[in-house]
Amino acid sequence: MNKYMLLPATAIMAFVYTSVDAQDSLKNHKLDEVIIRQKQKATTISSISTLKTENIGTRELLKAACCNLSESFETTPSVDIAFTDAVTGYKQIQMLGLAGAYTSITRENIPDARGLIAITGLTFTPGTWIESMQLSKGTGSVVNGYESVAGQINVEWKKPFDDKQEKLLLNLYQSSQGRTEGNAVYTKKLNSKLSTNLFLHGRSQWLKLDENKDGFLDQPLDKQFIGANRWFWFGPNNWEVQAGVKAVYVNNIGGQWNYEKGTEQIAGNPWGFQLNMQRYEGWAKIGKILPRKATSVGLQLSAIHHQQDAVYGSRNYDALQNSFYANLIYQTYVGNTNHTLKAGASTLIDNYDENFAAQKYARVETVPGVFAEYAYNGKNWNLIGGLRADYHSIFGAFVTPRLHLRYAPFPRTVIRASVGRAQRTANIFAENMGYMASNRAFIIQTTETGKAYGLNPEVAWNMGVNLTQKFQLDYRDGSFGVDYYYTRFNNQIVVDVEDPGSVRFYNLSGLSFAHSLQGQFDYELLHNFDLRLAYRWYDVRTTYSGELKEKPLVAAHRAFANLAYETRNKWRFDVTVQWVGTKRIPSMWGKNGTTIMPDSKSPDFVMLNAQLSKTWKENFELYLGGENLTNYMMHHPVMGAQNPYGKTFDASMTWGPIMGVNVYAGMRWKLR
Repeated sequence: MNKYMLLPATAIMAFVYTSVDAQDSLKNHKLDEVIIRQKQKATTISSISTLKTENIGTRELLKAACCNLSESFETTPSVDIAFTDAVTGYKQIQMLGLAGAYTSITRENIPDARGLIAITGLTFTPGTWIESMQLSKGTGSVVNGYESVAGQINVEWKKPFDDKQEKLLLNLYQSSQGRTEGNAVYTKKLNSKLSTNLFLHGRSQWLKLDENKDGFLDQPLDKQFIGANRWFWFGPNNWEVQAGVKAVYVNNIGGQWNYEKGTEQIAGNPWGFQLNMQRYEGWAKIGKILPRKATSVGLQLSAIHHQQDAVYGSRNYDALQNSFYANLIYQTYVGNTNHTLKAGASTLIDNYDENFAAQKYARVETVPGVFAEYAYNGKNWNLIGGLRADYHSIFGAFVTPRLHLRYAPFPRTVIRASVGRAQRTANIFAENMGYMASNRAFIIQTTETGKAYGLNPEVAWNMGVNLTQKFQLDYRDGSFGVDYYYTRFNNQIVVDVEDPGSVRFYNLSGLSFAHSLQGQFDYELLHNFDLRLAYRWYDVRTTYSGELKEKPLVAAHRAFANLAYETRNKWRFDVTVQWVGTKRIPSMWGKNGTTIMPDSKSPDFVMLNAQLSKTWKENFELYLGGENLTNYMMHHPVMGAQNPYGKTFDASMTWGPIMGVNVYAGMRWKLR
């Protein structure tokens, strides 16, 4: 992506004449061409859109190694990243203090990381494939469904019909912790109507590491391959078609240092973790622009087959998901184009077949629905109001209202507000796989039958307000933003780990809420030297067995600073510093395995990431970086590591980094 844009401008001239015959003197002067350059910002927030959306571009993604989507938010203060446990190596995101499953992840507005991969699915989108992302907090559009609670992240892949898109992009990555990756994006524009992308990704985690000397690998040995191909066709009479396929293959082996695949999981043998996964996806988007001005119709289709087999010590977790999604959208205007209307119908079918610890759980969810959304675009204020009605084959009919407002009292000031309802079915095993890396007993507390795991759906209301103030100081642009969101659950599947010997699932009885307050300041301190500062506060509480408590392993306070500088000869320097506050750790077993230690607090800590890169002739780049340069890590992330088949074994209470300094290097090469 070009770093600068040439903007159309009229000639700007200023002359000082000391001669009386200035008019004749002007005839003898030839004016040089005037070019106005404006730097394209890495992350932008539109002042015009009704929803506050952070548009994260390629420049932002290049500030870090960005190996996959779960690791691409290191410089985005709106998203937290944390390990699920100290065995599997998976990272999950948090928004508004809520786990990643409460955030809707879409690929070009088609549901992506949901169901069995609501937590792990972010690792299946390599950063090199991404053109941009749009991140918004709070309730979303009813056009995209009813599930999002905390927010939405929409990922845009590189487009083959874009004339600025390189024909071939290669990316190689190597870390000091034994991770090797390769990515390739091939683009072919066959003619003005037909074009295609081929995306390839391969990863290997080949080095055994045990930095804390507890006998467990800090991350599993990993082999991963992902491939995708998609086509675009722009037909006659304003028809547009996109279609693609994607395949994911994963093989992980972890656990104790001496564990080998297939070792019987009994006391005396090494404790092991295995994961084999195959996933296949196909999708299509068909659209037509109708003769009436600003009127179109589109159909989104998606089908998924996902199968995984996992071993966590003496427990197996095998799961199968087959899903189908269809969404028909009609868009037009009422009176004039300031009043737009979207309406349509959708169908979502999920077929799950899970087997955990020799217990079988199967269900089919079929959810047809209809929706309508009205938008008004005025000079100083905008409105989007939406309503959808769905019928769930297990839980019955429900209605989802959502409202978004925007008001601009001054040219550089925007105030936005939103409120809306969300509903989702929790996949309690897939979304809590981190607790499988323990000997906690999984207990589902319910007497109901015919429901998903015998539990009710999760229902929440989200309300938010935010202010964006843009300014110019010393001819350089800056912005300040503050937002507050409140999430209130009518029902939630409570994940109760207050007893160190169990993880219990039950319907909420009492209060469950999340307050989120964040302030962010962005400014170009010097030419090409950008500063980003942010502070975020969470208050997330849930009722556990009748007692309202702070949610475990969520930091109430977090501070963030990012410095980015680029020289004229294409050197880039990026530094990110984060301070993470204390987190509540629930009761744990004492060292003797007979006593229980009461709730405690984790230490606060500081993390430092940095990267240096150099680009030659816009087509070759080398980068060198480091993660966790403060070398801060948990020294005992695996409790009871000496006896992994005993009741005190628990690798799920990860409140901080489990690995030390990671130095990496890589290259990017583009053929244009």
